[in-house]
Amino acid sequence: MARRPVHIEALGLHLPEERVTSLALEERIGPLLERLGLSPGRLELMSGIRERRFFPPGTRPSAVAAAAAEEALGRTGLDRGRLGMLIHGSVCRDFLEPATASVVHRALGLPPTCQAFDLSNACLGVLDGMALAADAIAAGTIDAALVVTGEDGRPLVERTLHDLLALDDDRAARRALKAAYASLTIGSGAAAVVLAAEELATAGATWRTSVARADTAAVELCSGDHAEGGGLLMETDSEALLQAGNALAARTFGPFLEAAGWEREDLQGVVTHQVGSAHRRLLYETLELDLALDFPSVETLGNMGSASLPATLALADREGFLDTRSRVALLGIGSGLHCRMAAIDWSPA
Repeated sequence: MARRPVHIEALGLHLPEERVTSLALEERIGPLLERLGLSPGRLELMSGIRERRFFPPGTRPSAVAAAAAEEALGRTGLDRGRLGMLIHGSVCRDFLEPATASVVHRALGLPPTCQAFDLSNACLGVLDGMALAADAIAAGTIDAALVVTGEDGRPLVERTLHDLLALDDDRAARRALKAAYASLTIGSGAAAVVLAAEELATAGATWRTSVARADTAAVELCSGDHAEGGGLLMETDSEALLQAGNALAARTFGPFLEAAGWEREDLQGVVTHQVGSAHRRLLYETLELDLALDFPSVETLGNMGSASLPATLALADREGFLDTRSRVALLGIGSGLHCRMAAIDWSPA
């Protein structure tokens, strides 16, 4: 059975107005840093993140995901009645049940023929959702799909700072500060992606293929959960995660190029999940790619979880970075560990 071409029809982006610098976060735990003999500025120096953004306290993931979706739908003439699938792919949810996608579905006024569900896979939720939706469209099961995310990093960062300040044992504090490093790189943001069958599409970006690989032996390197007494906490072995993630990317890249029918030299643009400057450098060294292919956003947005990759893709599109780059790779790595790489034949609308 012939598979239909699938297009990325529109991208939506919704970013918070509040900007919080890495230095401001360090000032919040100034007494601890002073006690440990650590100077401020280390967080930005180590991560490359100058600032990140936060939504107001109490923000619902569904609300910002719906805002990003409305922006994406406003960029296309596609009748939302043609949408057959809505996927909410973020780590953050309104509640355990029902699916946060149900709230977004209602907010957007989508038809009863549009199925809706959450797809959770750490920072890969949106890219995995795009792959699932693209397969359904290509197979003719649906004509169009919407993948959304709304990540609110404020509660995690606030609880991390609170717990660090409460530590009075210096040895334990040093260990905790190291484990909390990744948590302090987290930001907030929302994004949306509209995918459609070629006969409905007006945009030129075509989904080519994607490849995924897993390394679940590394599942304990990064984990987040509800903290005792409320709030969220995340513990990460940042160095081990960095090395394991890049090793998994190396094992994924060859099969990805083969599936896309590309050689390494064919790549003209790359958009990745945003983690930090060290991760960026090592990833490009590992895959033997020129950093000039990359469009980074981590310096001003931090790590926005599943929103990082689609938000960065939207920014790369709007700032003209992709105007002359027709073969674009989307590279995602998420805790678990999981890696997905997608090939896009990009062309401006």
